[in-house]
Amino acid sequence: QVQLVESGGGLVQAGGSLRLSCAASGRTFSYYGMGWFRQAPGKEREFVAGITTDGGSSYYADSVKGRFTISRDNAKNTVFLQMNSLKPEDTAVYYCAATPTTNLQRGPYIYWGQGTQVTVSS
Repeated sequence: QVQLVESGGGLVQAGGSLRLSCAASGRTFSYYGMGWFRQAPGKEREFVAGITTDGGSSYYADSVKGRFTISRDNAKNTVFLQMNSLKPEDTAVYYCAATPTTNLQRGPYIYWGQGTQVTVSS
């Protein structure tokens, strides 16, 4: 069992930056690929970024490539999402999730956090 708790969301102006964190409980954090997803009002949840168990590879949605960076610290059971050059369309609830598979875009992701709100004003 893995419990995930996100933090770091908030209100930021367009062009600004935020860093999201996701703290995981349990001793098996390093066994899981980790992903960040987001869901905007009235829209389906979408994949944002994913990172392999050892942090050696990462993948991004086209909409965030070059602006967002996912990273992880297995010693601290934490995954991060650095978000730069934020746009109003990045406004959403952001979730971190864990998958036991190597398919970071599709999962399945079996553990989810509660989400953190990111609001980007124009």
